[in-house]
Amino acid sequence: MKETPHPFMAASPRRRDAQRPELRSVSINLRATESWRALIDHAASMSEKTRSEFIIDATRRQAEEVLLDRSLFVLDDKRYRDFVAILDEPPMPTDALKKLMRRKAPWPTK
Repeated sequence: MKETPHPFMAASPRRRDAQRPELRSVSINLRATESWRALIDHAASMSEKTRSEFIIDATRRQAEEVLLDRSLFVLDDKRYRDFVAILDEPPMPTDALKKLMRRKAPWPTK
């Protein structure tokens, strides 16, 4: 049975956003239920965004949060000092480290 979205859940009107001049050159395709699309359209409309703008903004924020979650950590003062002390200690010169240091860098050098 086909769901009919509530009238105020219609897709938000397309608009050009002058504050977003970057060129979007790739497409992202996804599948959803009609009720999910209606929910997204309602939220996009309430946010005065197109469906695509709303989905991209929400997805980009979530992606940034996931990446920050895995790269940003907070330490109390003692743990921070211990962490910095470990970083400041020179590594033990193992055979593997010596071999690595003799290799040419894979990026351009002066």
